[in-house]
Amino acid sequence: MDINNLISHYGYAALVIGSLAEGETITLLGGVAAHQGLLKFPLVVAAVALGGMIGDQLLYLVGRRFGNGLLKCFPRHQKQIARARSMINHRPWLFVIGTRFMYGFRIIGPILIGASRLPPRIFLPLNILGAIVWATLFSALGYLGGEVIAPWLHKFDQHIKHLVWLLLVIALVWLVRIWLKRRSARESKDNNAG
Repeated sequence: MDINNLISHYGYAALVIGSLAEGETITLLGGVAAHQGLLKFPLVVAAVALGGMIGDQLLYLVGRRFGNGLLKCFPRHQKQIARARSMINHRPWLFVIGTRFMYGFRIIGPILIGASRLPPRIFLPLNILGAIVWATLFSALGYLGGEVIAPWLHKFDQHIKHLVWLLLVIALVWLVRIWLKRRSARESKDNNAG
């Protein structure tokens, strides 16, 4: 089965799973696949939004249950945690939606929100809205990036065979070189012993 067939058959499931946590890369690739016609753009956005929303919802629930204990494990960061909690309480919409766009904050953000005891009736709609905005933006960036990547992808398939042969030749030369060095060292050792 070729790669295009795999993407067409399992692409949406891969997007949901890949976007459960830090999913920017997979979301961009989903957009590229939509540009290539392998996936449908609205379904890419829906799959990515679903995965992102489920992932953040699960992390939020972990934060509600275990968050305070987890956050105590970071004594040096208590000042930043207190500041984030204050922002969550005063501007939950900004923090819940903005967490998706803060690099490295996608996992700790929902845990922190859950630990801050933001009510689920507030978190859930903001989580859904944030997931849709995030999925649309990054899928669109991938789709637009497909314009740039498309010519390269068509040539890549042709060049991959050349790359494999080149790597095989390099490996062969390297192995022959090692063999010759060992042989030379063995002959030198035999000459010195004799």
